[in-house]
Amino acid sequence: MSDIRYTKEHEWVRVDGQVATVGISNHAQEQLGDVVFVELPEVGRTVGRNAAMAVVESVKAASDVYAPISGEVVEVNAALTEDPALVNGDAEGAGWFCKLKIANSAELDALMDAAAYRAFVESQS
Repeated sequence: MSDIRYTKEHEWVRVDGQVATVGISNHAQEQLGDVVFVELPEVGRTVGRNAAMAVVESVKAASDVYAPISGEVVEVNAALTEDPALVNGDAEGAGWFCKLKIANSAELDALMDAAAYRAFVESQS
């Protein structure tokens, strides 16, 4: 499954084998405005589904980023430390936050596909 799945908290996850890349959605970065700082989780940290794992700060607000699934942080996007605006430029690509070794792939079933996420966002506005 290489498609992106989404949470109601506006995180996304893209699965490649047993590793999931995680970030915030394009909608989330639009709501935040200019991202000025990102606090990434530590490599080796185990996170539970829906647990706060990172922080993103913008000119408007600071927000927690929640783990869409349980897993162990195996890589972080160090480029965000130097250039947090990558989140604004490519939230669902180069602006990813971390990669998780998936603990329970069944948790992915609870996430929305792109069409369901679009409908969810539209229903919130």
